[in-house]
Amino acid sequence: MFNALLGSFVAWSLTAGALPGPWPAAASLALGGALLLLLHGHTHGAALTVDVLARRSRFLTVNPGLKLWCCAALLALCLLARTPWPPLALFFAASALTAAGGVRPRAYLSLLGAPAAFLLLSGIALLWEYASAPGGVANVPFLGGYFVLRAPAQTAARLVMARALGAVGCLYFLSLSTPVPELLDALRRARVPEVVGDLAVLIYRYIFILFATFRSMRDAAASRLGYAGPVRSLRTTGRVYGGLLAHSFRRAQACFDAMESRCYDGGIRFLTREKPVRAPHALVCGALTAGMVLALVCGA
Repeated sequence: MFNALLGSFVAWSLTAGALPGPWPAAASLALGGALLLLLHGHTHGAALTVDVLARRSRFLTVNPGLKLWCCAALLALCLLARTPWPPLALFFAASALTAAGGVRPRAYLSLLGAPAAFLLLSGIALLWEYASAPGGVANVPFLGGYFVLRAPAQTAARLVMARALGAVGCLYFLSLSTPVPELLDALRRARVPEVVGDLAVLIYRYIFILFATFRSMRDAAASRLGYAGPVRSLRTTGRVYGGLLAHSFRRAQACFDAMESRCYDGGIRFLTREKPVRAPHALVCGALTAGMVLALVCGA
């Protein structure tokens, strides 16, 4: 419910003064309801299913280098947009492609929950400023001054949030259709330093290891009534995170010992299957890029 109220407040801030009559309130209620549905059922454990969804995607047979360069080009064009409409169109197109790859809408919306909450909090910081005197679309008195909402801030926030949303949709399509080993292989072929890819895969895997450890510690504390009451919950949370920090060092050493026992020589290699670039796939990527360029030209 808090997230729905946050979404409604951001929607009202974006549309206040720009739409006549009851339209700002209607837009606020619409975004709040959409955010409530989007965050419904969201759990942080959903991140663990990214690899599974990528390996089940219908786009798994597409050349990973083609997907990587296409998404990189679309991402660059998204960041160059001067109006919110091309990035929003990119987001919906990328979401449609992700759904066409076999990702269910519920799973996709669950994964979008965390970025959506972050975007809304960032939007509030972009929209409102503290001033000593009122002046703008809306003014809220606070401690001898005013929180002021100005029209230029609304325009900038719309563009920034649209760009971020388009980038999230583009990156989600790449991550939900390309397993990590294939993505790292494509980066190596693009002459990215090998140490960058090795660090990326180690960090990526270790995040999941730490989360699984944290979930086990949290469940163990909850089974012993560690979260019964605010004071006890605060104390238990501190102990859990303290124990997780100590356990992370021990687990890191154990993981490194396991890698050395498997003849680790400073490089991480995966067995990947060669996937040639096919003409239909290249045509789709070209059409998406050309469409984004046309949208930017028309939007400018």
